Amino acid sequence: MLRVGRRIVIRPSWRRHRRAPDDVVLALDPGMAFGTGLHPTTRLCLASLESLADRGALAGARVLDVGSGSGILSIAAARLGAASVLAVDVDPIAVEASAANVRRNRLACRVRVREGSAPTGERPFDVVLANLIASLLVQLADGLVADLRPGGTLLASGIFANREAEVVAAFASHGLAIARRWSEGDWVALEAMRAPG
Repeated sequence: MLRVGRRIVIRPSWRRHRRAPDDVVLALDPGMAFGTGLHPTTRLCLASLESLADRGALAGARVLDVGSGSGILSIAAARLGAASVLAVDVDPIAVEASAANVRRNRLACRVRVREGSAPTGERPFDVVLANLIASLLVQLADGLVADLRPGGTLLASGIFANREAEVVAAFASHGLAIARRWSEGDWVALEAMRAPG
């Protein structure tokens, strides 16, 4: 059992958990996909998602999770109030793991999973999640912004501290302004806003 932030509890699918009234429980069997909640980048993303939810920014939101891995962030977004989530990954094994975990958490009606990346070709989302390495965040910046509605929020993690400036510069060149920053050890997560249209 792993607690992240104030409310999020990651429960391996084979373990039981006596939930406290405020707990947001994610039942997870990562399989071979990235995203057990043990890695600092995942914990940073979960903490930033919880922060968004605390500010009411997830209530009824359309969310995109790019590089969904095990599906942990998609499940957390749905549990924290998102109306719908699209989880995409380029790795078929990750797509399978995400879909299985979404079903395990009984969220198939709110979380869609498919193979793909940014841009998705769908109408823009309120919130975009991208727990990817810095070089991919830089490479995909244009697509991530294309998938984000004006005034929307991008949560980006997977950034080594020594690559942060590069990511910030790429985001700025695509009209994203950094609103918040979280760090754990050598890892950084950024909350960036797209300017209102």
